[in-house]
Amino acid sequence: MSDRPALEQFLAGAESFLESRYPRVASEERSRFTWGEGSDEVRVFQEPDPTEEAEALPRIRAWRAALWDAGLAWISGPKEYGGAGLPRSYEAAFSHLTRKFDVPGDAALTVSLGMIAPTILRHADERQKLEYLPALYRGDLIACQLFSEPGAGSDLAAIRTKATPQGDRWLITGQKVWTSGAHLADVGEIICQTEPGPRHHNLTAFLVDMHAPGVTVRPLRQMTGGATFNEVFLDGVEVPDRARLGAVGEGWRVALTTLSFERSAMGHSSFGGAGILSTERLMQLVRHSGVAGDPLVRRAFGELVTELRVARYAQEVMADRARAGQPPGPEIALNKLALSANIAALGEFVAGVLGPKLIADTGEWGTYAWTSVVLGAPGYRLGGGSDEVLKNMIAERVLGLPRPS
Repeated sequence: MSDRPALEQFLAGAESFLESRYPRVASEERSRFTWGEGSDEVRVFQEPDPTEEAEALPRIRAWRAALWDAGLAWISGPKEYGGAGLPRSYEAAFSHLTRKFDVPGDAALTVSLGMIAPTILRHADERQKLEYLPALYRGDLIACQLFSEPGAGSDLAAIRTKATPQGDRWLITGQKVWTSGAHLADVGEIICQTEPGPRHHNLTAFLVDMHAPGVTVRPLRQMTGGATFNEVFLDGVEVPDRARLGAVGEGWRVALTTLSFERSAMGHSSFGGAGILSTERLMQLVRHSGVAGDPLVRRAFGELVTELRVARYAQEVMADRARAGQPPGPEIALNKLALSANIAALGEFVAGVLGPKLIADTGEWGTYAWTSVVLGAPGYRLGGGSDEVLKNMIAERVLGLPRPS
């Protein structure tokens, strides 16, 4: 006989937990968007103020610790590593439930829980799983992904960071770039060259202590004004062999796993509510700009909204597969490509509606704020694999087309 609680029973307990700690958010506050009220900020990439980010981190850690103690931090995770061992549908239902409460946002843990932890679960040895997984889901550790380099972004196999064996440890030297959250991270999943050999077979993955001597993190200022990403320098950083993730020479396989989870996370991004892909926000922008009667604007708006809804339905299919326990496959690249195209189309549409107001800050609500979207949209075509790389993946792995000779 199964000791699994019914979904209704599980949600009742979860709701009681949330209600005892956090205030409810009125349903109209969650769904309503009112032009001219609140912040008009819209961004492709989250770019929090550094001071506010530092102040929020203890609240996020406390939130994760409370979830862990209540058995809600990793609802679908294996029990032997601290999870609740429940179906993914329970996890999705709890996620939906949290939207009714004013809980701390945990965007700072997206890489930790959406990319690194699933990779560890799939590739780590038993000792590593017991060491890292509870700490990541409890919020004790924050992780980052150390893949891209100045000369190896889309062509990840061309990385030059080296890990040299020294007895029972490795010395890592090199540079990584475009690392989200490195300034907050305690541990980083890094891919290094470890031996001469053919591409894809000379790489090894490690879990490196981001506070170790020889690790330097420097923020990268973007043209949007934010500093979401970092470059990381590693100068003879000592990493014990027990921190190796997978076998020597298997780093490419580990990296592909992480990238698949990254593309899944990016492809499922909706920027919903009053976010940049909200059709209600776009509709009010058109109305308040006085162009709602323009037939060209109406046609462009209809085409954009249609694409947004098609992409949303595709996301729901992928989400259903994830809830059924199916790992993300190469078709997840389609979602990411669609999102990149929609964000680019959104930027073009908004630029056409606002005209000069997009580049000259007049102080008018809901106008100049869109500049960060127009500036940030091109970067979305690169993150998680460029559009060109993803199209090749679809051609080869989904359509079965041959590689060019």
